[in-house]
Amino acid sequence: MAGNSYGTLFKITTFGESHGEALGGIIDGCPSGITLDLEAIQFEMSRRKPGQSAIVTQRKEPDDVQFLSGVFEGKTTGTPIGFIIPNTNQKSDDYSHIKDNYRPSHADYVYDKKYGFRDYRGGGRSSARETASRVVAGAIAKQMLPNIKINAYVSSVGPIHLDTPYQELDFSKTENNPVRCPDEAAAATMEEYIRDIRKQGDTVGGVVSCVIQNVPVGLGEPVFDKLHAELGKAMLSINAVKGFEYGSGFSGSEMKGSEHNDLYNPDGTTKTNLSGGIQGGISNGMDIYFRVAFKPVATIMQTQDSLDNKGNITPMTGKGRHDPCVVPRAVPIVEAMVAIVLADFHLINKTY
Repeated sequence: MAGNSYGTLFKITTFGESHGEALGGIIDGCPSGITLDLEAIQFEMSRRKPGQSAIVTQRKEPDDVQFLSGVFEGKTTGTPIGFIIPNTNQKSDDYSHIKDNYRPSHADYVYDKKYGFRDYRGGGRSSARETASRVVAGAIAKQMLPNIKINAYVSSVGPIHLDTPYQELDFSKTENNPVRCPDEAAAATMEEYIRDIRKQGDTVGGVVSCVIQNVPVGLGEPVFDKLHAELGKAMLSINAVKGFEYGSGFSGSEMKGSEHNDLYNPDGTTKTNLSGGIQGGISNGMDIYFRVAFKPVATIMQTQDSLDNKGNITPMTGKGRHDPCVVPRAVPIVEAMVAIVLADFHLINKTY
């Protein structure tokens, strides 16, 4: 299986399965001498971990990170940073009923056809639990970029939308509720909706919005390695993501050029920011903002038709511990992938 690494100079390679002994990763290219705040890394893991509230999967995992290399006396050494995150609460028997069946809208079928074999326990490598390793790398990348502020938050759950402009939101309130929406009233409505969906044995999707501030001018390359292209790839590599738009996004297609152009101020900033902080694939110093759409979790506690490995259509009911809505736990994953992308471009810029 290829495609387990991301990045050019700051590179993360992840390994492990949802129900294996551990997840882990190797971070290559991290500069030496960075004092790591290990508590901050563990805090990011706690934001992503399962079992943190009543509206997420009840799998209980502490997600404690164990560093194996690349860190000495609290500082990075410049050598590859190796780490593992032990799995401690696997219940593989929850998946014995799908050993020979392909769940609707999961990777089961394509994994089996591509590789001729699959780990059916929790989806194996296709499980969203793989993202725990990304959060470790992202937490380290954030500490490489202390001046850049990355704030992701839930802006919609199903039909419930938070339409308040991000400039009017207080991001310090994002962690004050289990939905991770910085608007208290909207968060309460979203939480109630997720609870109701869970009672129905169903799931629901949503949108995570992200704002990146204090980005210097010049990150990104002008042709194939555009900053927004890499952010899009990073977001679309996250499990359950179905859409990515930045700046004016699809709504910009309905505008005229005279409406959409961001006119300059004398200092190089712009009066508006429909470009979303990126022009020609390169950051222009304005806020970068984007939205990421997540589909409903595919495993539902209702009976649906599935396909078995002999070509028979058979009924199947979901079992196990699953998120009724993935977006609350996706917020730190989105932030982590942003940090990895920016850290990589930061190092690339230093090669000029």
